[in-house]
Amino acid sequence: MDKVEEHEVVVIGAGFGGLYAVYLLREAGFDVIALERGGGVGGTWYWNRYPGARCDVESLQYSYSFDKELEQDWEWSERYAGQPEILEYAEHVSSRFDLEPNIRFHANVEQLDFNEEDSSWTVATNKGLYRASFVIAATGCLSTTNHPHFTGVDDFAGPTYHTGKWPHEGVDFSGQRVGVIGTGSSAVQSIPIIAEQAAHLTVFQRTPNYSIPAHNQPLDPNVQADVKAHYDELRAAARIERSGIISPFPINEDSAKAASEEDFRTRMNQRWDHGGFSFYRAYADIVVDPDSNARVADYVRNRIAEVVEDPVVADLLSPTNTVACKRPCLDTQYYETYNLDHVELVDISTAGIERLTRRGVVAGGIEYEFDAVVFATGFDAMTGTLLAMNITGREGLRLETAWKAGPRTYLGLSVPQFPNLFTVTGPGSPSVLTNMIMAIEQHVEWICDCLIA
Repeated sequence: MDKVEEHEVVVIGAGFGGLYAVYLLREAGFDVIALERGGGVGGTWYWNRYPGARCDVESLQYSYSFDKELEQDWEWSERYAGQPEILEYAEHVSSRFDLEPNIRFHANVEQLDFNEEDSSWTVATNKGLYRASFVIAATGCLSTTNHPHFTGVDDFAGPTYHTGKWPHEGVDFSGQRVGVIGTGSSAVQSIPIIAEQAAHLTVFQRTPNYSIPAHNQPLDPNVQADVKAHYDELRAAARIERSGIISPFPINEDSAKAASEEDFRTRMNQRWDHGGFSFYRAYADIVVDPDSNARVADYVRNRIAEVVEDPVVADLLSPTNTVACKRPCLDTQYYETYNLDHVELVDISTAGIERLTRRGVVAGGIEYEFDAVVFATGFDAMTGTLLAMNITGREGLRLETAWKAGPRTYLGLSVPQFPNLFTVTGPGSPSVLTNMIMAIEQHVEWICDCLIA
């Protein structure tokens, strides 16, 4: 029989959720370890190294609040930090609080079983077996890539890449013909960078996304110093704000549909020029009143038409669905990229991708030849990683069976019939609609309080 390593708590994942869980539980006196499938800390920021990968929450807010010295000591270089800097921050936190002795790297969880006899969990990994009274799945909402199953996907002779599992050594597309499939967040960020390198770039789009400028820039030292001087007030306000993100603009309680044309244009222009998610908080009813939502959506479409020179391409890039019904994108020169002569947009909303061939991609009956193909096809979000761990609860109930009709949780924190298994920002919680680190801290603190009680 394989030797079983026993602990009070097993945390799955060493991203921002896992790191804080290890820190907080260890401080509370628990015997805790984290199991991480990657070779380092950082979670999604360890894996997502695609060109242009960047956070869409401002750096000074997308950071831990649990340690005052950490808040003051760490210096951010940009308004919106890029992946390398965020990963460096995660590594700094791990080193600063000496968390690595409590982390097992390259440990992929393959099965998780609840033992009713002693109310414990057995965690099977590629590195061996673990047993714990409590398991905390800090597995992230966007941690399992959605690899497409296109016909002929293995026939393509050139290299293929997925934005969610990018080679750590990077990729040089200089002089190449590149195809990008998808126009979600990772595509919006990576397309302008890939276009700078590629000899020709073809983007295959099924559904256009709303995106507004981030207006990223080097972080003004005076701004950083001012925020640090008022961090206590900022964090307190963020914890009671529905998104966990504090806007520099006042909270508006009026209606977009009732505003005069002049007032509406002035306010929306101000928000557009500032950049960031405060754009969608310009009026109180943008996400609840269809007429107000339509007015804001029209504004965004008009701004796209102002940037994109070809009206046909501008129309293809203009979403027709409800604005802000899902987390919108922030971009840097995304729409401007389509004005470049070597960038082409292909609409696949009707027929989709037909197949991959040895030479490229077939869509709409046309074969497009490429040297490399990038799948910007996103993630099996929220539930994918949890279901992939083959979790069995009381009376042999498997998680995929319990969630056959959709995930059912208590506030995204726990699952009926799966005792002492906790999820951090799990399905049913606000999670990806918020500042994730703020949400993570709230969940981990709740779980720690629950275990202490």
